Amino acid sequence: MSSQGEIVWVDDEIDSLKSQILFLKNKGYEVTPLTNGYDAIELLKEKQVDAVLLDESMPGLTGLETLAQLKEMHPHLPVVMITKNETEHIMEEAIGAQITDYLIKPVNPNQVLLSLKKIIDSKRLVSEKTTSAYQQDFRNLFMALSSNPNHEEWKELYKKLVYWELEMVRSNSIEMMEVLNTQKQEANTEFFKFIEKNYEKWIKGASQAPLFSHQLMKEKIVPNIDEKEKPTFVILIDNLRFDQWKAIQPIISDYFRVVEEDLYYSILPTATQYSRNAIFAGMLPMDIEKKFPNEWKNDDEEGGKNLSEAVFLKYQLQQLRKGDLKWKYVKITNNEDGKSLEDNIHNYLNNDLTVIVYNFVDMLSHARTEMEVLKELAGDEVSYRSLTVSWFEHSPLFRALKKIADKDIQIIITTDHGTTKVKTPSKCIGDKQTTTNLRYKHGRNLQFEDKQVLAFRDPSKAGLPRPNVSSTFIFAREDVFLCYPNNYNYYVNYYKNTFQHGGISLEEMLIPIVRLQSKG
Repeated sequence: MSSQGEIVWVDDEIDSLKSQILFLKNKGYEVTPLTNGYDAIELLKEKQVDAVLLDESMPGLTGLETLAQLKEMHPHLPVVMITKNETEHIMEEAIGAQITDYLIKPVNPNQVLLSLKKIIDSKRLVSEKTTSAYQQDFRNLFMALSSNPNHEEWKELYKKLVYWELEMVRSNSIEMMEVLNTQKQEANTEFFKFIEKNYEKWIKGASQAPLFSHQLMKEKIVPNIDEKEKPTFVILIDNLRFDQWKAIQPIISDYFRVVEEDLYYSILPTATQYSRNAIFAGMLPMDIEKKFPNEWKNDDEEGGKNLSEAVFLKYQLQQLRKGDLKWKYVKITNNEDGKSLEDNIHNYLNNDLTVIVYNFVDMLSHARTEMEVLKELAGDEVSYRSLTVSWFEHSPLFRALKKIADKDIQIIITTDHGTTKVKTPSKCIGDKQTTTNLRYKHGRNLQFEDKQVLAFRDPSKAGLPRPNVSSTFIFAREDVFLCYPNNYNYYVNYYKNTFQHGGISLEEMLIPIVRLQSKG
């Protein structure tokens, strides 16, 4: 029988536990019996084991004293305390010293076995269960992908894929993760075809269209603002993908209850100056340009592209007959702004609506630190999510929210677009006016690989302004990134496996809108 794990059992009455030890050995565990704490400390100076079963009341060195020394040597070593004594202070001391489990004598062999299984086998058991459940669901997902899903079904499909991705990571199912990644690639291939086929008619106003960026305020946010009831905080975190939201959800759920969670579709290009301006203006970019010719800036024009969001928001609130709302627009682009938000958050409780735009990616990249650092820190989906969690947990934004968590408030968390990891380079040629973005480009004389992009030779069909008479917009599919022929290999190697946005993928286009309320 293969070993289930190596155990040290320390008890001054070890002889009375022979039957228990034999039971564990028959179950496949290797057990080293010891009669005192000193021997345990000496043995574990030299030897690595999977768990220690430790009697609390032993002569000489007590269980708690032994525990303290073991934890000093091996902070992460699982220790199960076994005691006759149910005194509260002993339990508290043991728990404070980070025991893994606690058993009261006389112990039943199955109790000990269950405790060891929880400690040693839990990862394996969870992994096996996750693998088996995903294998059962794999066919369902495959069938759903093959059955021409509509825009609502695509949302459900993507939620499922994200669910399984997070489960695989939790259970460390490496082989199954590879299968899932292949399924995600297939999903993105089909999703591109779906967008390619439908986007133009949706933008024209087809009745069966999904909810897009320019409809978000009208459909999902304003109807949930009740100025007589409670203040509403809309927090738009730049670049927040659905999987990143699911990663930070457990942290925020300690303070706020999720009332509604949904996905909506970002317009193309999935880039801040288009999608975020559309959210605040309640219009497609080509209509914003007509209505606000001075405020709208095309990619090739000088000046900031998102400097008029408050102007757009004011206009939209008036259009929606919410001009009397007491509202505030706050933009956070650096840590100092974040600190100011944290200090002033209580003042915003007097507003009906406070809109906070948090430029999360700029903060992550620390004022545009060299790309290499980000590539190192966020080299894959798992570390990208982990970085998001770490940022959020220690952010002024989270500290500000904790400050007002006891108030009767409503929070809406959303974003303007997601990002996707790019792997496949595609050559693109344009003149000097061509935009530099890797996932979309527009210019006058663009040459590109047709199969790698969705092209609009008439930008108005995509709801976009036409910077020049002969401007074409192109949007990269799946994991494609667009590179110019000059210095081609350098740029390919530099940008491969980085997270980019602007194109067409599930990760960029299907993005979260979540409504929360304070638990109080």
